[in-house]
Amino acid sequence: MEMRECLRLIYDRVSIRKYLPEDVSDELIVELLKAGNAAPSAGNLQARDFIVVRNPETKKLIAEAALEQMFIATAPVVIVVCANYPRSMRMYGERGKLYAEQDATAAVENILLAAHALGLGAVWVGAFQEREISRILEIPEYARPIAIVPVGWPGERPGKRSRYPIEELTHWERW
Repeated sequence: MEMRECLRLIYDRVSIRKYLPEDVSDELIVELLKAGNAAPSAGNLQARDFIVVRNPETKKLIAEAALEQMFIATAPVVIVVCANYPRSMRMYGERGKLYAEQDATAAVENILLAAHALGLGAVWVGAFQEREISRILEIPEYARPIAIVPVGWPGERPGKRSRYPIEELTHWERW
């Protein structure tokens, strides 16, 4: 892929919250997960795990636990990305918790970009009741759900959202 194509994917990606009722193949989901796991990882420990949910009742429970964001339940697939603390802490001790969370968040961004590249729509959902999501999905105590990523064929084409001018966000040498 040309560098320009990579940048186009980054700049053109938007959050999709409406999905067509068409299924997404396991092959495409595995491709998204591979892209997620190709993200940077502290010590290459890959301290992240992925839970793929297709069950309609489970998706409904997830949507309710995500502060009633019911669009989540309409996606054919929901991926919950988790930080796996022991995988990182075995090398980095307590600081490994932060690294596991960073590994997971980097994976989320790769999943979003891969979904866009494949013509799929997805959105990063971070607003949810963490304990309830852990209970629903039987996530062990040593792992933490970091993001919910509904995935499907786009049922909308939202416009690009405005961004702060980079000059307002950039500090050279010091704050």
